[in-house]
Amino acid sequence: MMIEEAKQRLRIPDLWHRLDLPGEPKVSCRSPFREDRNPSFSVSRDGLLFNDFTSGTGGDAIDFLQLATGLSREAACKKFLEMAGGGVAMPPARPMPAAAVSRQRERPSFPDFERGTPADFKRLARLRNLSPEGIQIASESGLLWFADLRGFDSWLVTDGERVNAQARRMDGGTWEHLPGTPKAWTLPGSWASWPIGTKEAQPFKKIAIVEGGPDLLAAFHFAFCEDREDVAPVAMLGAGQRIPEDALPLLAGKIIRLFPHTDNAGQEAAARWTRQLETVGADVDAFDFAGLHQTDGAPVGDFNELAYISPDDFETHREAWGVMP
Repeated sequence: MMIEEAKQRLRIPDLWHRLDLPGEPKVSCRSPFREDRNPSFSVSRDGLLFNDFTSGTGGDAIDFLQLATGLSREAACKKFLEMAGGGVAMPPARPMPAAAVSRQRERPSFPDFERGTPADFKRLARLRNLSPEGIQIASESGLLWFADLRGFDSWLVTDGERVNAQARRMDGGTWEHLPGTPKAWTLPGSWASWPIGTKEAQPFKKIAIVEGGPDLLAAFHFAFCEDREDVAPVAMLGAGQRIPEDALPLLAGKIIRLFPHTDNAGQEAAARWTRQLETVGADVDAFDFAGLHQTDGAPVGDFNELAYISPDDFETHREAWGVMP
């Protein structure tokens, strides 16, 4: 039996009961591994993933078995296969919901990406009016990469999952080969709704969820400016996207501040993401750019534009400043 087949047959709730662990596995529940007065543990609705948002650990059923037994990864895999099909009568596999099916589809094959150089960081910082230090931190976090795409120097946001990647040109130009010539190019095969940075955010209690690549860079910039190393930026690449059901457990119980764009699409996205995140016990609020203006007098419409805020607005809001959650 293959591992992936075994994971479908023996899901985390079944494994939880087979191991006779205390409590009941739910989207929001108490940890079976320690005293947990307030629910700080989550099992996805399809039973394939878990997340402990106090310790920052999470993973699949084999990771769960490792935590429960202390076995090595190799030994846990062997034990899991035995439990899933070693002559034990198993209940029929439950139908997989659409979100779980989507995570089983073929992973995209992206071109080679490169780590940036100090010159790349400075160039991108000038383009987006951000600090080179914030850009460098985004690169060191594994969420910012560079590549030559269609003959253009480009910067990309992606992460360790490597299932979603979006590129923009370093000269700020548009992608002429795409309909509508947009500035952002979601690379072919990408799982466009997957939030960039969810895996990297697991050790963090506080998360800033932004809309798009430039706002992701802005989140690192403001985290640097505010000397905040306790906040993990995560990006949804488009206001029309929903947070996938199998990504929600990775955000369960977190303290989350949303930074939606001020247009109707951004506000609708914030309301939609808030409803989704609250189902897994996240503490959610949204930053409001209303009333803030850039140096040219234009209203601030997104997180990146906050870096262009006028001195008068900065002084007005000085006492309440501090945008990160």
